[in-house]
Amino acid sequence: MIRRSKDKESITKPAPFNGVGEITVRSLLNGPDEMENKGRVFAHTTVYPGSKIGLHTHNSDAETYYILSGSGKYNDNGTIVDVQPGDVYYCGDGECHSIEAIGEPIEMIALILYTT
Repeated sequence: MIRRSKDKESITKPAPFNGVGEITVRSLLNGPDEMENKGRVFAHTTVYPGSKIGLHTHNSDAETYYILSGSGKYNDNGTIVDVQPGDVYYCGDGECHSIEAIGEPIEMIALILYTT
């Protein structure tokens, strides 16, 4: 499969999980069918300044964020750290996390894979 940049699905929506503000999600692969039923999200995501994806727990899946650019705070099961480009954050099955953009947008790759 080849997906050209112009063909990617893109949606701007309220930040999920009782978050704040808006995010934009550009799907790189569109759900389980395109991911061989091994996962459900592979996306380039933008979290805008002042916006936050709310704290949420992963059940039967795990999520990885790869930070491309921006700054903010990441909550890893209650441990809060500064976000920097090049960082990788992993939230395993049964764990919780959130991310907030402060000052400039956070551009990241988000990947959710099933664990069961």
